[in-house]
Amino acid sequence: MAVLSDFLAAVNQIAAERGIEPDDVMEAVKEAIRTGYKNNYDTGESLIIDIDEDKGKVLVYADKKIVKKVTNQATQISLKEARMIEPKLKVGDHVQVDVTPEGDFGRIAVQAAKQVILQKIREVEKEAVMKEFKDKVGTVESGIIQRMDGDNVIVEIYKAQAIMPAEERLPGEFYKSGARLKFLLKKIHRTVKGKQLIVSRADPKFLEELFALEVPEIRSGSVEIKAIAREAGSRSKVAVVSNQEGVDPIGACVGQKGIRIDNITDELKGEKIDIILWDEDTGTFIANSLSPAQAEKISIDKDENIAKVTVPDDQLSLAIGKDGQNVRLAAKLTEWKIDIRGKEEAKKEKQEILQQAQDKEGKKTMKKAKKVKKTEKKTKAKEKKALRQAQGTTAKKKAAKKKASASKKEKILRQTQDKKTVKEVKENKKTKKAAKKAPAKKAKEETK
Repeated sequence: MAVLSDFLAAVNQIAAERGIEPDDVMEAVKEAIRTGYKNNYDTGESLIIDIDEDKGKVLVYADKKIVKKVTNQATQISLKEARMIEPKLKVGDHVQVDVTPEGDFGRIAVQAAKQVILQKIREVEKEAVMKEFKDKVGTVESGIIQRMDGDNVIVEIYKAQAIMPAEERLPGEFYKSGARLKFLLKKIHRTVKGKQLIVSRADPKFLEELFALEVPEIRSGSVEIKAIAREAGSRSKVAVVSNQEGVDPIGACVGQKGIRIDNITDELKGEKIDIILWDEDTGTFIANSLSPAQAEKISIDKDENIAKVTVPDDQLSLAIGKDGQNVRLAAKLTEWKIDIRGKEEAKKEKQEILQQAQDKEGKKTMKKAKKVKKTEKKTKAKEKKALRQAQGTTAKKKAAKKKASASKKEKILRQTQDKKTVKEVKENKKTKKAAKKAPAKKAKEETK
């Protein structure tokens, strides 16, 4: 009993030292005893470990099914044996059977499963730490570099072990074991080994939280960070605005003699930071975002989400930046596509556009003239056709009239000829008749 009582006292001590609940430690111990029992005795899956703190005993119970004929001692029990435990039991019921080995099993089991207990305690401790960090995700905390694990950096933060993956590191930054740095508690990631705290120094949120730590006006809300564009380890742009009259947002972030911005730059190992005045007017905000270059003219195309910016020729390279970094960060900050050109280039482009417009207008005029000419040609052709048709119609009418007249004359002539012929026929008939009558008349006269 004394051994187990000492063990329970040790459990309470471990819980106090690790900052976890004694019940969690006790559950880890029970799991260790369960594992130790299964490794040394033939048993089924269902084991119940009971630690009697008052009596100082470890008891092991196996859940067994009551059957008529036992075929598996580890999981089955006969009805006769079961009723010795509980008289009202019947076949098919389950009963918890005391299978605690004889002797000082508790001490032996715990010693045999020492590593399991330590592992379980570490898991419980880690879970407790993760619970503590759950409400701190998104904030900045100091941590100590432990070691490198491949491309990952292992960091200790408040007894918790965190990982900084390669993509969350500052490019070119060297991480020396034991060095103390600030980290953004980015997220708690669940893995097959449990929950894992992920930290970052490259996330834009890290820069925002550093400003909140250094600039009281940001913490109070009188100055607000509206947007951040960052290329970690190289350069960043931060757009700020004042929510309180009389407060200079850029001056507040820079600090007296630049002490505030210098502290942030030092923490980021020399990363350059441009503080930009945010403006609700898109054109003004885009012009400010190109700082330190000065924009002369900005034209906004809302349909294409493009801003065309004209800058003095001597500031063109400054506006674009090394490898296009300045304009790239400005575009990311404003969420607009930015097209930059020098004043002379813009002038030439304007002249080209004007010339193109004139050429287009000239082509349009020529096209219109050709169209008019073509129309006139078609009109003349139609008129000629109509004239020919009209002339043809007149000629046809005249021919028809002439033909009708000739026909009429011919008809009259035929009628005249027909009348003449009839008259001649009649006269011939009359002459013939008279000729026939003449001999008879002569004879008659001679008779007389």
